[in-house]
Amino acid sequence: MDLKVGQLLASVVDSTTAIVISAPKTSASLTCGGVEMVEGKGPGGSGEIDPAHRGGAKLGKRYVDVDSGLELLCTKAGDGALAFGGKVLPEKTAKPLPASD
Repeated sequence: MDLKVGQLLASVVDSTTAIVISAPKTSASLTCGGVEMVEGKGPGGSGEIDPAHRGGAKLGKRYVDVDSGLELLCTKAGDGALAFGGKVLPEKTAKPLPASD
């Protein structure tokens, strides 16, 4: 699936939904709980999560893949971990503010 900015994606194994903030430069499979995500609000939550892909997605958190440029915003939390190209996406951390004296 080609990912586009603003695209809404849903998991088929749990309640996770996410919006694409920054589209990847490369094409690869985007999964949640080890199963490929679908476009739209989706069926949500009727499958089984691969035990290797547990860890959850948190509401309001951003997940990034620096290598491909992919950035997702989680709009609904779930138990499955988001992964792109088989690599679990880490949560984006805030940049530290510059020190002021």
